[in-house]
Amino acid sequence: MDSHDLVLNWRGDVIENSHIVHAAIVDSNNKFLYSMGDPSRLTLARSAAKPFQALAILETGVAENFGFDEADIALMCGSHNSEDKHVSRVMNMLGKVGVTEQDMNCGGHPALSKKINNGWTKTDFVPTAMYSNCSAKHVGMLAAAKSLDAGIGNYQDPRHPVQLRIKRIHEELSDLKPEEIRWVVDGCNAPSPALPLQNLALMFAGLAHAVDQNDEESRQHASSQSTRNKAQIYHAMAHHPDMIAGDSRFCTDLMRAYDGALVGKLGAEGCYGIGIRDCEATRRLGAQGGLGIAIKIEDGNIDILYAALMDTLTRLDLGSEEIRRPLKETYCTMPKNTMGVATGHISFEMELKKHE
Repeated sequence: MDSHDLVLNWRGDVIENSHIVHAAIVDSNNKFLYSMGDPSRLTLARSAAKPFQALAILETGVAENFGFDEADIALMCGSHNSEDKHVSRVMNMLGKVGVTEQDMNCGGHPALSKKINNGWTKTDFVPTAMYSNCSAKHVGMLAAAKSLDAGIGNYQDPRHPVQLRIKRIHEELSDLKPEEIRWVVDGCNAPSPALPLQNLALMFAGLAHAVDQNDEESRQHASSQSTRNKAQIYHAMAHHPDMIAGDSRFCTDLMRAYDGALVGKLGAEGCYGIGIRDCEATRRLGAQGGLGIAIKIEDGNIDILYAALMDTLTRLDLGSEEIRRPLKETYCTMPKNTMGVATGHISFEMELKKHE
C-alpha cells in the first residue's frame, strides 16, 4: 500500500478499490489545524460554492427587493431533488422577481432523487430549467441582475456584474488573490471556482463564525451588513435543510442530525464543505471561532466521500456518537447483493495530521 490517505472498498478479503482522500481543517482565523492528503489541492468546489454565490446574490438586496424569505435563500444554496416542494418554490420565486423560466440560462437534467427520476422516466417527462438542481441559484442570479439594473440576458457570463460580485466574495472569504482562484463553467452553465481545499475550509469556517459574531455585535448594536448576510445564509441552511437537498439526501440528513450546530454542502465529483459553530468540541481541537472542513475524494466517488466525512467527524469527536451513528448506518455501509447478503465493507487507511 502506498503512503496516500485512503478509503478502502473491500469485497470479501480482497481490496476492490482504493480511494485517495484530501482534507483541510481550519478555523475562522485561518489557523491550520488538521489535514489529510494534500490540503492545498486545487479543487473545483462545484456546488459546494453555492452558499457563497447565494451570499453575493443576497448582498444585492434581493431579499428586500423581491420578498425572498429564508426558505428561498436556503434553496438558492441548495442542489435540490426536484421534489414538488422545490419546483413550486422556484416557480414562486420566478413570480416574485417578475421573470420566466425562459429567462433562465440553465437547462434541465435527470433528478438527483432516484424516486423522482424514476417517476419522470415512467411518464416520459422531460425536465426543463426550473427542474434543475441549480434552478433557485439561477433565479437568484436573475434577481441580482435586476437589483443591479445590469441586464438579465447574460447574467451567467463571467464578465456580468453579478458574476464579478460572486468572484469578489470568494476572494474576500477565501483570503486569496484573484489570480489564485481559477474559474470554470459548471454543469448548470454558471461560473464555478477552483481553489485550495484549505481556503474552501476557511470560507465555511467564516460562515459558521458569522452567526456568533452577529449575535455578539448585535448586543453591542454594531453588527455589520456583511456579518448579518453571512449569518442569514447559515441560518437559512440550518433552518431549512430540506431545501438544500431533499428526501434521502446526505446534506439534509446531516444538518437535521446536528440541529443547527453545522451546515454542509456537497459539490459534484467528491467535494464537500462544512462550517461548524464555536463549541466546546471545536475549542478542544484548537479552533477559535468557527471551524471549517473541506474534503475531496480524488476519484470523485460520492459514496466514499460521505464515508470519509463521517469518519473524520468521528475522529474529531464532533457531535455525539448518537448523532453520528444513524448517518453512518445510512451512508457508510456497502450495498448488499441481489440476495441481500453483505459481501464487503469499507475501511480507512487515513491519518489525520495535526498542525501546530
